[in-house]
Amino acid sequence: MAETTQNDSSALAFLKLIEVMARLRNPIGGCPWDLEQDFSTIAPYTIEEAYEVADAIQRGNMADLKEELGDLLFQVVFHSQMASEDGVFDIADVTQGIAEKMVRRHPHVFDSPDARSADEQTQAWEIIKAQERAAKTTNDAAPSALDGVALSLPALLRAEKLQKRAARVGFDWTEAEPIFDKLIEETAEVREAIATGVQDEIEDEIGDLLFVGANLARRLGIDPEHALRRANAKFERRFRAMEAAATNDGKDFGSLDLEAQESYWQRVKRAEKNSA
Repeated sequence: MAETTQNDSSALAFLKLIEVMARLRNPIGGCPWDLEQDFSTIAPYTIEEAYEVADAIQRGNMADLKEELGDLLFQVVFHSQMASEDGVFDIADVTQGIAEKMVRRHPHVFDSPDARSADEQTQAWEIIKAQERAAKTTNDAAPSALDGVALSLPALLRAEKLQKRAARVGFDWTEAEPIFDKLIEETAEVREAIATGVQDEIEDEIGDLLFVGANLARRLGIDPEHALRRANAKFERRFRAMEAAATNDGKDFGSLDLEAQESYWQRVKRAEKNSA
């Protein structure tokens, strides 16, 4: 009985959100800003909200997570409302579609329950996804192992996904050592490009270097996106500590030369190691 009451409450809350969105998009008395939006203008907000959800999770702040999940859900309802206005689909199609997909991708749960391990389920999941991608491929398009890797993904994350797809058909290093050699090769090519002074070539080679770096992370079992977020957090923490240390010394960090700034960097690093 309690579960039924909770489900009813959730359904009513979801319906309220749909009604709010419809009101905002109503040409009569709606919000001028919301009415001006389309899929392309809202997409950046959708991406931003997804990152804010991840940020709240990383910080372990459940109150923020609740709020950010609401913001992300609002994005789904916003896109669905615009699609409904165009007569393409509505929120019911979206929710029904994802429910059917989850049932289809979990036959071990909904069809013939079994005791698969997490690894076995991951393999089965990828097989089913591949079958779905093949079914979507148009007759005039040659199927590829890379089909379905979204162009809109952050570049580092997309690099990792492309590499994983290639690895499934055997195009992958079997160990990390050759990737180090490749990093050396790509670094040399960056230097050569810099010598030419051609910005397009430099950008191309820097991209190759980053792509190989992502491959090394993947081979070592490291999430490159998460690793870079940690590096960003570390840099920010140390930079703020440098500024604070300079201020405590009665100095303006921004007015110091690079050598003096570097001395503060080393000082902060030593302090971190000593406190570890």
